Amino acid sequence: MIRENQQLLNRLHVLTDGIILYAALPAAFWIRFYLLPGGFISVPLSRYMAIGLFLTGAYLFTYAAFGLYQSFRRARLRRELEKLWLASALDMAILLSVLFIQHSVNYSRMTLAIWSALSLVALSCKRFFLRRVLRYFRQKGYNQKRVLVLGSGELARTYLKTIRSERELGYLPIGYIASRKENLNLKRLGDFEELEKLLDLYRPDEVVSAIDMEDYQRMPEIIAACEKTGTKLSIIPFYAKYMPSNPQFDDLEGIPLLNLRRIPLDNWANAFCKRAMDVTGALTLILLTSPVMLLCAAGVKLSSPGPVIFRQKRIGRNKEPFYMYKFRSMRVNDGQDTRWSANRDERKTRFGAFMRKCSLDELPQFFNVLKGDMSLVGPRPEIPFYVEQFKEDVPLYMVKHQVRPGITGWAQVNGLRGDTSIKARVEHDIYYIEHWSILFDIEILLTTIFRGKFLNSETLNG
Repeated sequence: MIRENQQLLNRLHVLTDGIILYAALPAAFWIRFYLLPGGFISVPLSRYMAIGLFLTGAYLFTYAAFGLYQSFRRARLRRELEKLWLASALDMAILLSVLFIQHSVNYSRMTLAIWSALSLVALSCKRFFLRRVLRYFRQKGYNQKRVLVLGSGELARTYLKTIRSERELGYLPIGYIASRKENLNLKRLGDFEELEKLLDLYRPDEVVSAIDMEDYQRMPEIIAACEKTGTKLSIIPFYAKYMPSNPQFDDLEGIPLLNLRRIPLDNWANAFCKRAMDVTGALTLILLTSPVMLLCAAGVKLSSPGPVIFRQKRIGRNKEPFYMYKFRSMRVNDGQDTRWSANRDERKTRFGAFMRKCSLDELPQFFNVLKGDMSLVGPRPEIPFYVEQFKEDVPLYMVKHQVRPGITGWAQVNGLRGDTSIKARVEHDIYYIEHWSILFDIEILLTTIFRGKFLNSETLNG
């Protein structure tokens, strides 16, 4: 039943996207030529509607190519919207290029821009609303995906705990198969030797293999049974806790190689785009904040003896040390490399406390970005003293050093600033590294600005 429901939902999904795209065109035409001033109709609406048929088909094809019509039980809304906007931007860029080359018909660029904005907003709202509706019905027990679990160890327990706590995902466990019976609050259907017969009997929508290492020799017979009965198989490997959320595979003459730590920024084009945004953004922000920085420099000089700029060694990309710049907010002291700063710290000057409250002490880090030591967005860097401590105590701590450290980051915009959990910060940093995109960076920057938490002054400020 779930297969038929999914096919119906997918068809409705495509159909409603097409209706929204096509209907947004006359709405954009009306806004441009009847609502906004200065409009001269050189191309009639009928011509726009004719090209709208082609545009709608092209957009739907691109959306399908970007995977927007696959089941989104496991996909986050943010990731789906990111794909939607990227696909739309690609189609719009192609359309404008074609219109630039073809001068025979003078379509209004503003009309097409309004159409693109209207359709994107409508499609995004539709996806948000659709997820809310599906979540409601799945919590009520409808549109459930019947899964059969293989294994009875820790992996199986973790999987079952997740799908039971997140009922809106719509997974319904019908039983488990294992060599021994365990207390999983789920019916044991039989042993691995009976798998093929049980698949024919229960006809699950999906089999989830969560077997432990000692049962891994059974994997060939599990795969064979699923292939023979035409059952979809998903595998949770016993080393799952060491894997990234989006593992990458290489092909070595037909041998698949799993790369545990390949990240989006390993791609040179992605790295170039991020660096270009960093340089452009840093130069712009230096120009905009230069009057403020001059005032801060004067205030630091007048507030206490010592240098205006505080230089502190931090660990950056590839575990290379660099000096991070800040306006000095404390009196010169001996504990700047081993002592955490606090909200009430006798070392702070009055002007320094004001700067830190407004995060103005961090403005010189724009020059770190220009130098290439830092990025506008990334994990916050630490001093060598704490890196040596955390790498022993916090799992995966050193993974954050695969990218440039940032002035702001995913952890910071989620409230993990100052005296907060290092483990939680690292989890957010790794999520950012593994899911990086230009849109994700923009989201973090905008969130930082609007929440008023542009920079993080949590550690060892001088």
